[in-house]
Amino acid sequence: MREIYGAEISQALISKITDKILPEVTEWQNRPLESMYPVIYFDGIVFKSRKDNQIINKCVYSVLGVDMEGHKEILGIWISENESASFYTAICSDLKKRGVLLSYHAILLCQLSPFG
Repeated sequence: MREIYGAEISQALISKITDKILPEVTEWQNRPLESMYPVIYFDGIVFKSRKDNQIINKCVYSVLGVDMEGHKEILGIWISENESASFYTAICSDLKKRGVLLSYHAILLCQLSPFG
């Protein structure tokens, strides 16, 4: 933070802010969704993260839906240890639980990584 914004922020402050907004994040992640999104984009990006003084890979998945009026909405964001077909299946299951009808009527678009 100091290098980018010139501000010094302690780990305690970051933890306090995270604890404060976590209930709202959880509510957003579990909110009901529209039943129909004619176009749904799935994407996953792998990035390096530090955990216990080691560099590990994480995958952040994002799903964007386009509703019947053409408005875009982020349907969800998920994080896993790596990109996998089974995690995409879990995402689809979560979307169904939240009300999305995933059927052959929707166009599902996946961004495939050139790195596998």
